Amino acid sequence: MTKIAASVLALSLAFGSAVSAGGPVVVEEEGQPEVVAESPRSGWIVPVIIGAIVICAIACGNDDPVDD
Repeated sequence: MTKIAASVLALSLAFGSAVSAGGPVVVEEEGQPEVVAESPRSGWIVPVIIGAIVICAIACGNDDPVDD
């Protein structure tokens, strides 16, 4: 009788803690993160610099005297 009781007690301790360990596992699927491409902040700098160079070249011109 004691061998059976000892076996039952050992099995209940071994499997009882594994069965009751933790709770239900709930897995939520997360949505894909939305990736938004930002417009470049320096997109206007290059045209402004090129425009300023062209305007300066036209306005400054060539100041060399023309010898005829």
